[in-house]
Order: sequence, then C-alpha cells, then structure tokens
Amino acid sequence: MLLDAEGLFIKVSGLTSEADTLFAIALGANAVGFDFGPTRRQISTTLAHDIVRRLPSGVATIGTFRNDMAQRIVEITNTLGLSAVQIEGTMSKADLRYVAERVRTVIRAVNSPDAAYEYDADLGVDYLLLPESDTHEDMVACVSVFDDPLLLRPVIASGLDESSVLALVQNYDVWGVDALGGIESEPGVKDGVKMGDFIANARWAYEHAVVARRAWPLSDEGGEVLD
Repeated sequence: MLLDAEGLFIKVSGLTSEADTLFAIALGANAVGFDFGPTRRQISTTLAHDIVRRLPSGVATIGTFRNDMAQRIVEITNTLGLSAVQIEGTMSKADLRYVAERVRTVIRAVNSPDAAYEYDADLGVDYLLLPESDTHEDMVACVSVFDDPLLLRPVIASGLDESSVLALVQNYDVWGVDALGGIESEPGVKDGVKMGDFIANARWAYEHAVVARRAWPLSDEGGEVLD
C-alpha cells in the first residue's frame, strides 16, 4: 500500500524521544522513523508506543528492523499501529512476503544499484530506500538509480544531511528523502538547527527542481495502476 504524502516525502529517522519527534513534525517532516534495533538508536516498543499515539494524524510512522525475525516485525508494527516497516539487512524472499502480507507498507533498504533492481520486481515491496548505509559516499554511488525511469517502485534517498539534500532533490526524481546521522549531535539525538535546515532545504529544492517528476502510482498505457 502506498503512503499518503503530498509533494516530497521527508523522513527523519532514528528518533529516540518524543521531543525530537514532535519537533521534526513541527518543522515539516511528514514521516518519522523509529529503530527497533539493535543499534545505537534503538528505542523500546513502550516508548515508541507512547510517542506514536500522541502524533497528529497524517504523519507516517515507520519502524526500522535489521536482520530481524519476520514474526517480530509484524507483531511490533501492528501492535503500535505503524504506517510502514523499513527492512534492512538480510531477509529471505519468503519472510519478506510473510511480512508484506501482514503489514500495510514495506520499504526495502538496499545498499547497491544491483540490489535495487532485484527488489524492484518484488510485489512485496512498496518502496526502495538507497543506500542502506548512512554515508555520503554510498549515497553518491547510488545516484544513477534515483531517477531511472525503468524502476517501478518509488525511491527514497538516504544518507543525506542539510547540505547534500539540496542538489539531490533538485536534480534527481526521488520520491522521498531520509536523514539519520547527518542531522544529529550524537546518535539518537537530533540537532535542531540541522534538522530544520534539512527539511527546509528539501522543500525548497523540490519546489525549484530542474528535473521532471513522475506521478505515483505509475500506470500502464491502459490506465491500470501498477502494483
């Protein structure tokens, strides 16, 4: 199922406090991400539940899972009422299908252009996120994928900060952007100034883009929605 987002999808990931989460939304983010570990930004399901139930309607809530069991992913996602899951690391196609059949939306994070094309054809995947890592160099290595017209799945670009998001959104047909470590003062703690600049720059670049943007969901020549 596709997420409801007007314009550019702007996601702030690795949130660990209610204050940072609400501030990200107040600044204009339309999606927030919680990491269910094990990472330096891991959040407990109890705290995530308390945060999610206080959020305004229309904000996408996304749980990030790495090398996790499919059953645990489904349980946490549906118990908390999350909008989507972001799957990182290793997962079999069978487990991916298991998750996709039981949650609303699946974002598959991949670390290379080749992997993006592999998962693009999988009907269990709604969105692709590249790169899986949070480094600028890996993001640059994936730019050829970001606006490839042959891709059927919307692409979310990650590994961004308040500076790199400008050129990326202006020049590539990405459906969304994601920031993690690039806007932090320490792991799990957002820098308010950097976060505000990231969101403002992303919106400005989207409004002043020099690249044509596709309308999602795509449809074939007969008008049927591709999914």
